[in-house]
Amino acid sequence: MKRKVNAIWNGGGADGSGFLTVQSGAFNKLPYSFKTRFENDNGELGTNPEELIVSALAGCFNMKLAFVLNEADFNPKELNTHALLIFNDGSVTSIELTVKGKVPNLNEDKFIELAEYAKNNCPISGVLSCDILLNASLI
Repeated sequence: MKRKVNAIWNGGGADGSGFLTVQSGAFNKLPYSFKTRFENDNGELGTNPEELIVSALAGCFNMKLAFVLNEADFNPKELNTHALLIFNDGSVTSIELTVKGKVPNLNEDKFIELAEYAKNNCPISGVLSCDILLNASLI
């Protein structure tokens, strides 16, 4: 599999801005800038690289966990993952995943074990060098 992204940037670092377009069309000319990265906590003005990374991790983790659960003969009804990325002093220092799962016939200890395995083995977590913390529970 290969995926293409086109990133266009105009101007300097602090006063410039750009657009991101992905091959799938999921977003086209999505704006990003210094302001959307560091001054826009509500996220209304556009995205930033950190938001895209944490989104990729949360999505990848959910998909990997679904496969791991299936391989253990469980069928998840829902996996709801909230992901929080911490950015300090110019680098991503950690990402915290909080997953709540609706999985019939599965006890919490086994769910936590399988979620930890999924966290450590999803393709996106494999390319990240920051700490990835996990909180897992059934609902």
